[in-house]
Amino acid sequence: MMDKYRSRLRQARRIVLKVGSQVLLDESGGIDARIFSQLASAVARMLNQGREVILVSSGAIASGKALLGRKSNALTLPEKQAIASLGQPLLMENYREAFSAYDILIGQVLLTHEDFSLRTRYLHSRNTLEQMLRMKILPVINENDAVAVEEIKFGDNDLLAALVAVMLKADLLVILSIAPGLCDTDPLKDPKAKVIPVVEGLDKKLFECAISGKSEAGSGGMKSKLRAAEIVGAAGIMTFIGSGKNPEALEKLFEGKILGTLILAEKQRLKGLKHWLLFAGKPKGEIKIDAGAVKALVERKKSLLPSGVVEVRGKFLAGEMVKVIDEQGKEIARGLVNFGAADLRRIKGLHTEKIPEVLGSKDYDEVIHRDNLVVSSK
Repeated sequence: MMDKYRSRLRQARRIVLKVGSQVLLDESGGIDARIFSQLASAVARMLNQGREVILVSSGAIASGKALLGRKSNALTLPEKQAIASLGQPLLMENYREAFSAYDILIGQVLLTHEDFSLRTRYLHSRNTLEQMLRMKILPVINENDAVAVEEIKFGDNDLLAALVAVMLKADLLVILSIAPGLCDTDPLKDPKAKVIPVVEGLDKKLFECAISGKSEAGSGGMKSKLRAAEIVGAAGIMTFIGSGKNPEALEKLFEGKILGTLILAEKQRLKGLKHWLLFAGKPKGEIKIDAGAVKALVERKKSLLPSGVVEVRGKFLAGEMVKVIDEQGKEIARGLVNFGAADLRRIKGLHTEKIPEVLGSKDYDEVIHRDNLVVSSK
């Protein structure tokens, strides 16, 4: 089995490389120019091998704090946003200087969750990144911390890197942090903890033994990295978690030597729209359905009809994404709805032949067609 995945690593052509904040800092909390040079060298080697690289880098806030000489993490949200605006240009300048030694052009891309949750912005972002790759411009992506709100408070850029990897149909997600990989027990509590070289399936036990604590410089942890692996795994993409302080972790990876943890992908993968619905899209409202409709969606893999709708919550338009819940409030599915909230409230509980009598016309039989729906709970 390992020969198969070593072959996949060697053949990986499009790689999303995520670098955590603490990787970029030295022991005193200042910017570590040596690390930027190592990363540039590693990326140059990958490009020379015919691979495409998309760099997702944390570090705006950490860079700003280093410039100001501030070490405390006790910052208000406006302070974090202001410091991020100071640190982002410094972060990019360090990357520009490092990559210029290899004649590699870089381009800054700042994204927020709305660039993924809104379908049109998602597609525009994808087109821009694809064009940058065609023009041999290395995308350097960061979350737009200067305007982000919830994003700064949890998750670091692990989720962002995962969504970028799926968006661009990458072959591999590489996450570099100060951790050597995923350990069999919590290394903060067990000095005998060992790195797990290969993980075939993420389960509850692995999440429980993952380091939950966040680093001083960053805002993520091992659990957010496993969540990222789960997201890309559903799209058939492998994840490697290793130490950004160890240059061999990345250098040896494409030779098939695992100096960290390789998390294999799911065999059955979600594609395109359905992956976006489940992981990136933002629901505009909720539709509560009865037990019969739940069975039809989950077990019989049918479309959602008006007759199964019990309640409509929120305001949404036809074509927007909604969450489907059962009568106990548990999420069952997500999908693109064919009726706006106002019209759906008028036809809920009715059989499809009654729709023209109520609305005056009938463009669709289904509230959500099966092709535009993904089951999220079984």
